[in-house]
Amino acid sequence: MRDESLRFLKDLLSTPGPSGREEDAARVWREEAGRLGEVRGDRMGNSFATLNAGGTPRVMLSGHVDEIGLIVTHVDGDGFVRFKGVGGWDPQVLVGQRVIFKTAGGEVRGVIGKKAIHLMEAEERKKASEIKGLWIDIGAKSGDEARERVRVGDVAVIDQDYLELPNGRLASRSLDNRTGAFVVLEALRLLSEESGISAEVTAVANVQEEIGLYGVRASAFSLDPHAAIAVDVTHATDTSGVSKNEHGDHALGSGPVITRASTLSPLVSDGLVETAETEGMAYTLEADSRSTGTDADAVQFQRAGIATGLVSVPTRYMHSVNETVELQDLEDCARLIASYVKRLEAETDFVR
Repeated sequence: MRDESLRFLKDLLSTPGPSGREEDAARVWREEAGRLGEVRGDRMGNSFATLNAGGTPRVMLSGHVDEIGLIVTHVDGDGFVRFKGVGGWDPQVLVGQRVIFKTAGGEVRGVIGKKAIHLMEAEERKKASEIKGLWIDIGAKSGDEARERVRVGDVAVIDQDYLELPNGRLASRSLDNRTGAFVVLEALRLLSEESGISAEVTAVANVQEEIGLYGVRASAFSLDPHAAIAVDVTHATDTSGVSKNEHGDHALGSGPVITRASTLSPLVSDGLVETAETEGMAYTLEADSRSTGTDADAVQFQRAGIATGLVSVPTRYMHSVNETVELQDLEDCARLIASYVKRLEAETDFVR
């Protein structure tokens, strides 16, 4: 991966931006996008970068820039902070983690606590942790002191930076789905180096995916593209205990995962497959009989319908603080999408 691209990815991953408070991560994305084309935002916080404005067909490349996080629900009299998850958490992942709050007064750090195992009754030890049984300790001596530092509605993310692993692999929080936001901008960069592109291409970093696919509904409606490609993560199935019979065969390093699903346009999905095979790119296929659980689900029914495809990055340990990807897969996803868009002609018709 190019040094500049890796720097951008690391900046994205290191910047807190839970659903609903993505502005800092969006700022990083927009700054990088400004090197490539026209950049703008909307009232929800979505970010747009357009290349070849006025071209046809209009194509939207969609990744979401939010991450799962925590939100304060109560500060008790002893100064302990109670919280809920923003997005889907396995509570076992949260036990013992450090967190960073984003507050009006700046960053506040704390640790997630629970009753020590030594103090538990035998039956308690057998039970899995629940969020309602956890709290955040910010070092306050009283409720009043704690409430001077954080208040109900403040959000936090896990205080965990990226870790570079051997074989071009990277572990971090927020890879779901900063990888998608990264890939769509990398695809736009590759297209910016080409001449004779017919399509108008807009890369979008959407907000609020983890809490209901909300941001992309606004961005897809406003853009009204002829076609869209959503980019997200999918489960890598090369770890112990994961059934390939149920989830398919998607290893780290196996390239882009192209989804074929009842809700997706076969014109786009088959076009992505044809592009991969023509270009000699490695890829795997994933199938969904109904929804995909990604922004693609919301894009495809906007306005009069948008021909939508889905490309995913194989990812281990999803919705944890150590989501893990192989960097080559990110590069190959961007290259596949750019190659597909480059092949589109002005008269390309997505009506079927």
